[in-house]
Amino acid sequence: MTTKDFQTIIQKEASKTDYERYLKQLVYKKISSDEKIAIFEVNNKYIASWIKSKFTNLIQHCFEIFDGSKPSIEIKLAGEKKSKKEILKEQVQNETAESTILNPSYTFDSFVVGPSNQMAYNASLAVSNKPGTQYNPLFIYGGTGLGKTHLLQAVGNHAIEKGNTVIYVTIEQFMNDFTFSLKNKSMEHFRNKYRKCDVLLIDDIQFLSGKEQTQEEFFHTFNELHNAKKQIVMTSDRLPSQIAGLVDRLKSRFEWGLTADVQIPGLETKIAIIEKKSDLNGISLSREIINFIATTLDNSIREIEGVLIRINASASLLNQEITLPMVQNLLKDQIKETKENIKLPDVINIVANQLNIKPSDIKSKKRTATVANARRIVIYLTRELTHNSMPDIAKFLGMKDHSSISHNIKKANELIEKDENFKLIIENLKNKIINKEW
Repeated sequence: MTTKDFQTIIQKEASKTDYERYLKQLVYKKISSDEKIAIFEVNNKYIASWIKSKFTNLIQHCFEIFDGSKPSIEIKLAGEKKSKKEILKEQVQNETAESTILNPSYTFDSFVVGPSNQMAYNASLAVSNKPGTQYNPLFIYGGTGLGKTHLLQAVGNHAIEKGNTVIYVTIEQFMNDFTFSLKNKSMEHFRNKYRKCDVLLIDDIQFLSGKEQTQEEFFHTFNELHNAKKQIVMTSDRLPSQIAGLVDRLKSRFEWGLTADVQIPGLETKIAIIEKKSDLNGISLSREIINFIATTLDNSIREIEGVLIRINASASLLNQEITLPMVQNLLKDQIKETKENIKLPDVINIVANQLNIKPSDIKSKKRTATVANARRIVIYLTRELTHNSMPDIAKFLGMKDHSSISHNIKKANELIEKDENFKLIIENLKNKIINKEW
């Protein structure tokens, strides 16, 4: 290939802006004697760095289009000299990075285990210790933000430590890679990449729905890996049988091994997650603040992580201590949104369900200890979690006036201070109401 050949191809493959600003400046110098390294030069070190970080794969595909090869790409500053040893070292790093773009913080040690995710955790740990020997494939499913990707990448990080070749991609990346390879007649490289790894990790497999051509390719990739006893782990927001637009033969294969769900964490697990994430990020939070975050936010671990980052950043940038009022102020918009979505009947229904009494009893004139306690909890939680005023609550519950509401709130606060069991009941109910578990 000459520089002219290269420029002709890349001009067609790249956007006009990228070509004119950066890629036009590339001068193709040579390819190494073993045809494994293609060397380019540019006159600006910043452009060299930018091209290397953003366009390496595109440049490699230009070689695939030209003659079917896929050398590693070396971008040099014109006049700069590097030893073959340095170039080979970068080649190995590039090849490793292509298949191991994992978050190093997603490990089994940093994952908080609880009743909601115990099975998925144990299964993930088992396949990472002995890939391809049991639970193959492993199919992890559950709602958004509950830790599926963390477990998936923990498998990958553990497997890499043991010397295994790992490919981690979202199904969208797999589809884009497939489409690009199909368009550029480089399917051999695509198949070698995905079918010769030891562990294939696919995130969000549900988006394969309706993609018939990609499903066909993934079917054959799956078979090749499974027959070779290579480990496959997938995540989804639902069971294979519930993914519409997925061919039956893929649904059945996804269920060959083990399906394990990640459920909504209970309050204790949620608190443990906040504690763990705080420790990992070097954030010191009081028990009061941890409980507030746990009972205010929904169950998305991603949202919890985002809030902790905001808290830490705010404290650092404003040079202030992390206090409950400061955290409440940071979360005021989320609290406002939550309150707008919770209605008084919702509070009554969840409290009645959890305390095993009828919702109508709470609105009745009954004064038994069980009903009075449930009514007090409803009043307290309604005032905490909704925009209803005390007169509004009194009217809805058929009580005399707002003074009765005020008395019940005062009593509830006293019990929260003195009775740990009552406090736990309140926090658990608050968590369920916020997360609409009714």
